[in-house]
Amino acid sequence: MIFLAINPETWTWANTWVVTGLGFGIVLMLLICLVFILMIFGWIMQRATAPKAPKQEPKKEEPKAADPKPVAAAAPSEPEKAAIAMAVSQAANDDLAAVAFALYLAKHSKHDIPTAMIKAQARETAWNTKSIGLNNMGF
Repeated sequence: MIFLAINPETWTWANTWVVTGLGFGIVLMLLICLVFILMIFGWIMQRATAPKAPKQEPKKEEPKAADPKPVAAAAPSEPEKAAIAMAVSQAANDDLAAVAFALYLAKHSKHDIPTAMIKAQARETAWNTKSIGLNNMGF
C-alpha cells in the first residue's frame, strides 16, 4: 500500500507512469485470460457437439427379390359400399343444411351476433407522436 500512497516529496512522473502501466497491464492480462478461457470453452463445446462417425459394419449381400406382380384392385364389399353411400349422402345433407341456414338468415334479416372483440383504435398521445406538447398529452 505504500507504493500507491502519494507523497508529494517523493512522488515523481516515473511513479505516475509505473502506476498507469500497471493498471493497463492488469486490464490487458485479464482480457488475454478471458480470451483463452473462451477459446477453451469453444474447443470443449465443439468436441461435445461434433457428430460422431457411425460404426461401419461389413455389408452383407442380400438376395435380390423378384419383381412383385401387380395386384388387381379388389372391388369393395357390400358393407364398404354401404359406408361409402352413407358418407356421400351425409356430405350432401350437410351442404343442404348450410344453404338452408344461410337462406333463413337472409330472409328473416337475422345477422350474426357481434362478438366482444377488442378493437384497437389509434389515439394520438405523447407516447406515439413526434411532437410532444401539452395538447398531445391525451387530456
